[in-house]
Amino acid sequence: MGQDMARRIGAVALTVVCLCAEHSMGQSTPRGVVSQAYFNYLMSAVEDSCEGKSFYSYDSFIGPAELASGFGTTGSDVVSRWEVAAFLANVMHETGGLCYISERNPQSDYCDASYTQWPCAAGKPYFGRGPIQLTGNYNYGAAGQAIGFDGLNNPEIVAQNPTISFRTAFWFWMNNDCHNAIVSGRGFGATIRAINSGECTGGNTEQVNSRIAHYQRFCRDFGVDPGPNLSC
Repeated sequence: MGQDMARRIGAVALTVVCLCAEHSMGQSTPRGVVSQAYFNYLMSAVEDSCEGKSFYSYDSFIGPAELASGFGTTGSDVVSRWEVAAFLANVMHETGGLCYISERNPQSDYCDASYTQWPCAAGKPYFGRGPIQLTGNYNYGAAGQAIGFDGLNNPEIVAQNPTISFRTAFWFWMNNDCHNAIVSGRGFGATIRAINSGECTGGNTEQVNSRIAHYQRFCRDFGVDPGPNLSC
């Protein structure tokens, strides 16, 4: 690493530390925890060859974060930071460090015909897309209805519009036990179970440990202890 790069990274790290100290006695908000400089620092580590390099941005993250009522603002300052750290940790794992937008080598089109409320459109694949890899016709349909896009007939938009992409991630987070897991005190491990229970029941230690490592890193950056129950 060159001296100039080291100085830039050090400056960003110092900004994060100062920001945490500034808000340590008050209520955190997503914008107060994750500055544009910090998000840009995360993106600076993404390889130029990654599809996510020119897709994910601070604006596409922070706007949807603030629209998700209660995200990063529920409970104490520590709990708020835990939630932002937990969200970003799972995003980093799901996207290979903000590299990927769409699922790599999907195993099927993930159409589940048993969800009659959300009938699959002919020829439309519902594989993982976006920061939390939205998957399945039932998730695309419900997310689209909540956010305002045609998730069943146009699932591709989740990989084309970065704001919608992040909004689907926050929709999933707030509606599928991730938010509640953190604010209720059940810990980071419960968010892993909510997003991919197969990693918990299938003994996939490597995947679980990857999520935990990301979470611990963000907690350090945000100036909080990671708390209990890290693993599912």
